[in-house]
Amino acid sequence: MGKMFASKSDAVTETERAHLALSRKLAGECPVLLENDGTLPLVSKKIAAYGRGVRSTIKGGTGSGDVNTRFSVSVEEGLKEDGFEIVTNDWLDRNSAHYAAKRREYDDMLARESEKKGVPAFLLAFGSPFFEPADLPIEASEIKCDETDTAIYVISRNSGEGSDRKNEPGDYRFFEEELSNIRTVAGHYKKVVVVLNIGGVMDLSPLKEIDGIGAVLLMSQLGNIGGYVLADILTGKVNPSGKLVDTWACHYEDYPSSATFSHNDGDIDDEFYTEDIYVGYRYFDSFGVKPLYPFGYGMSYTTFAKEVKEVAQQGDEIKVTVSVKNTGSVAGKEVVQVYVSAPDGNLEKPFQELKAFAKTGLLAAGQSEDLTISFGISSLASYCEKCASWVLEAGDYVVRAGSASDDTVVAAVLRVEESFTTEVLKNLFAPDGSWERLSAKNTDCAARKQADGKDARVILTPDLSKVQTGQTSYSPFPRKELTSTLTEKVTLDDVKAGKAELKDLVAQLSVEELADLCIGSMRAGVASVIGEASMTVPGAAGDSSSALTASRGIRNLILADGPAGLRLTPHFRTDLDGKLLKGGTVFGDTREGFGEMEEGTYVDYYQYCTAIPIGWALAMAWNEELLRQAGKVVGEEMQQFGVDLWLAPAMNIHRNPLCGRNFEYYSEDPYVSGVSAAAITEGVQSYAGKGTTIKHYAGNNQEDNRTYSNDHVSERALREIYLKGFEICVKRSQPLSVMTSYNLINGVHAACDFDLIQSALRDEWGFEGVVMTDWFASMDMPEIAKPSEKYPCSSPAGCIVAGNDLQMPGGQKLIDDLVSSATTGCEVLGFTCTKADLQFCVSNLLRVALKM
Repeated sequence: MGKMFASKSDAVTETERAHLALSRKLAGECPVLLENDGTLPLVSKKIAAYGRGVRSTIKGGTGSGDVNTRFSVSVEEGLKEDGFEIVTNDWLDRNSAHYAAKRREYDDMLARESEKKGVPAFLLAFGSPFFEPADLPIEASEIKCDETDTAIYVISRNSGEGSDRKNEPGDYRFFEEELSNIRTVAGHYKKVVVVLNIGGVMDLSPLKEIDGIGAVLLMSQLGNIGGYVLADILTGKVNPSGKLVDTWACHYEDYPSSATFSHNDGDIDDEFYTEDIYVGYRYFDSFGVKPLYPFGYGMSYTTFAKEVKEVAQQGDEIKVTVSVKNTGSVAGKEVVQVYVSAPDGNLEKPFQELKAFAKTGLLAAGQSEDLTISFGISSLASYCEKCASWVLEAGDYVVRAGSASDDTVVAAVLRVEESFTTEVLKNLFAPDGSWERLSAKNTDCAARKQADGKDARVILTPDLSKVQTGQTSYSPFPRKELTSTLTEKVTLDDVKAGKAELKDLVAQLSVEELADLCIGSMRAGVASVIGEASMTVPGAAGDSSSALTASRGIRNLILADGPAGLRLTPHFRTDLDGKLLKGGTVFGDTREGFGEMEEGTYVDYYQYCTAIPIGWALAMAWNEELLRQAGKVVGEEMQQFGVDLWLAPAMNIHRNPLCGRNFEYYSEDPYVSGVSAAAITEGVQSYAGKGTTIKHYAGNNQEDNRTYSNDHVSERALREIYLKGFEICVKRSQPLSVMTSYNLINGVHAACDFDLIQSALRDEWGFEGVVMTDWFASMDMPEIAKPSEKYPCSSPAGCIVAGNDLQMPGGQKLIDDLVSSATTGCEVLGFTCTKADLQFCVSNLLRVALKM
């Protein structure tokens, strides 16, 4: 066994304390105040508290996105720490006992099914997650309005990897028991706050019909210090400054993908993206559908006035200067959002698109700050499928600035006199059939854009000669085999020292050695992935191969799950020789015991990591520097515990509120997603040799049947919505790794899509790192995913041809398949790879290894 990075002491370290304090500070900017009639901030420190989330507070979603922390602060604990007296312990006790009983029933069911099917319980939980029970009714004796006039009701919702949410009570909708309880609370207490401890959008329309609710706060899921943060917000120690990164509809059916999303139409094999480019606010704004809460919305305990002072071109950018003044009585922060309405030409455009944003510092009452917000002129271009180019069509581009998508003023009009091509590409994603695309041509969208533009005081004609244009040169295929004239054995240390080139090392490797390096280190069964995937960092998700460590100096890279922190085994043991012993594995609420061990025959090790707020919450801070700081928390812990690549950030688009992993994704908007992931990456990679793995590339917008679901989506929608965030992140921050998704895109598995991985990611965007599969993507594993009758598994050889360099977590059969294909030319699930393809993938992997 190699070097152990974990500590032999379970004492709280200074680093741990510092990270918890920083996480608490950062998380304070994430909650969004949705409603407030003056109820918040609270004055009374005596409070009635109801709702499952008071005690069973959710720190983050389930599955690989979970973090095994030393502790997690509940709402109850946070309030008590802040000096609150909770007067409703009788109801909380009764409800907690009810919850615990339901949880035991679920755990017992999983144990029975696990024994019956011979499948680990945690794998069964992916497809059949625990459905949280409804709260018990509040009885008359449990109403304490004679002791306090203030009450909170905490709604909790959990979701996670492997299954989508449902438009049903207890999930997207309220339980009737919850609504009944809230009505009871609102009818008895003078000050009522509904707190949403949730990881994704839900139907809040029923709250509008209940009189007596004074405030609604979207707490979200804030990591393991969530209870402290909520107390900070409720008391006014922190003024909420978060803004929504999704559109909250009045009715689920208002979302254009609602009828056919995932399981809604009974077809989880094929997903037709009929809404095309009209996702989120792009749809609501363009089609005039009024939401419950618009994209970008969020209240404060203070008020702000904004004035556009200047709009000007500087080089290839447009800069918008906005003065923000705190016109209220307490300090606070405000976000200014800049949108642009593009003219309809040959291509129809949404009503508006977010192009940039900035957040003020903490402004005292009466204080002002000038924000200069810039965006590239080329970012105004739309993708033309007919000409395979990004095109800035002629016409008026209306620039808007404000505090939400429905609360802006016209700042200027950019008048483009002739259409202008910013980038010449080639179409890469041919449709595998035909489907109807949603169009706004028969709406008043175009007319509303033109009408707004007439009010502009500033009309600017951009100098397009300042805009850099380009034409991508695509890599030739098939690849040429590498050769070397060097006869002495080359090691990675030789390459580092400049004694040889990387191609010399790769050229000397045999097909068998190349294949081994392209496959993760797992050689045993699936159960080894949880807790024993890494022998050096227990609990890590997996390692790359160490087969050539001794002979070539190519050490294994250690990969740990995210994206709300590192998911490692917090407490494990080795024997006196350093061999990992069984026990300590944690997955969700289950923890494997160590069994009987004789004192003095083992060594205890500890790896306590910080759970930062979920990705959705971080994005709602609208603060890039905050995300960099969050990334630095993770980067320092990677350094501390010996992790090389963090399997995060996750950045798929919130196409529909029911996607099970929306909690770890950022937004419905690709710009928010891209800049959020880039900032996190910059933070992590500020630590030398530590890298992020942006995922899931691309189209992982549903979890049901995620391994075999086929996304039918237009080239334009892919490039403008579902790939754009990845493109922004790669160009801004150059992450060391990318993880491909399970699903198919227009009939081709993302993991085997040459044009997705090579042509777009590497050739067009300039990605320089390693590409890996999601776990078991190229393996037919019924324990992980029920096989499809319609679509096959990803091909191991196809992954190599596409430039998917590393297939995780591993398996001897994958190696054998690659060797067979490269040496005999046989097909593996429709693909044949060559030695040159293997060399290409290994070269990418070793370039990253050289940075570690």
